[in-house]
Amino acid sequence: MTRPGGDPIATRAARARRSLVTGGAGFIGSHLVRELLAAGDLVTVVDDLSTGRRVNLPASHPRVELIESDLALALSGPLATRQFDRIFHLAAAVGVGLIVADPIGSIDTNIEQTAALLRFAHARGGPDGPRILIASSSEVYGKSTRLPFREDDDLVFGPTTVSRWSYAMSKAIDEHLALAYHAQHGLRVVVTRFFNTVGPGQIGDYGMVLPRFVERALSNQPLEVHGDGSQSRCFCDVRDVAAVLPVVMDHPGKVYNVGSESTITILELARRVVAATGSRSEIRVVPYLQAYGPGFEDLAMRRPDVTRLRQATGFAPRFDLDATIADVASWIASGKGSGVDWSDLPAPAHAIP
Repeated sequence: MTRPGGDPIATRAARARRSLVTGGAGFIGSHLVRELLAAGDLVTVVDDLSTGRRVNLPASHPRVELIESDLALALSGPLATRQFDRIFHLAAAVGVGLIVADPIGSIDTNIEQTAALLRFAHARGGPDGPRILIASSSEVYGKSTRLPFREDDDLVFGPTTVSRWSYAMSKAIDEHLALAYHAQHGLRVVVTRFFNTVGPGQIGDYGMVLPRFVERALSNQPLEVHGDGSQSRCFCDVRDVAAVLPVVMDHPGKVYNVGSESTITILELARRVVAATGSRSEIRVVPYLQAYGPGFEDLAMRRPDVTRLRQATGFAPRFDLDATIADVASWIASGKGSGVDWSDLPAPAHAIP
């Protein structure tokens, strides 16, 4: 097979697609890698494993290459001469707990790495180069009270003195930068705003609420609900999210909400987890001051309008929340192995040279 750097763009249809997934050893990224492998892609993953885990990727697969590296260093190093058909940029700081603890690192990761990635893509052909997906977050809606959140709504941030909003602002800059590359240079870029994505393979180490609840319920420990528990969210299974990402990137130049439209309060989520696991856990309400320190702000409700995504891709989630809770519980009870089931992938047709 021709070396990656020498593949003419015009011949792409005659060979397996080459996909780059940044953050591909993370929760959403590893499920996306599975989707791409099932479609026959050759997949290169770049992940520094700061929050991603090597166990999330197959131990040995000829169509997966893992480059353990800071993204900017990988782009100027081992990837410097590579050509890709599709680039999925999922590398980012994740989790409210991590963002509050390290706002500097979160801002640097989100803005600098995205800028480096877009420069890399631009150098590979502009409008004739790879399709690019930039993963953003529902956090960019900030303190907006207009519901449901629509992609063209105004964004309302809190003050810069509250570190919580640094993540939202950095992701908004990423979006501006991506859409500017599309407008000025014709890059085929799409932005996806993820809402609460959950499912097997997710761990609670970075403040992720569902695996944290399930893990404690399985060991009959108290479930801690931050705030008063009345805040509501929409939870979408990662398998539904990963499946739609390769489809939506065929619609560049726009922003798409990706998530569920069904709401549930965090207190009710805790109750559902206790019931689903047959747990004896009690549920405790922990004030934000105690959980995150002074000055923390949260939204009472976060619900997306996914009309644009549905019209573009036919998006229709297959997993309801009860099924997801059951699968998360089974995964955690099994000992926290790989977050992705690799057993039924088709036989590999190509290997990465």
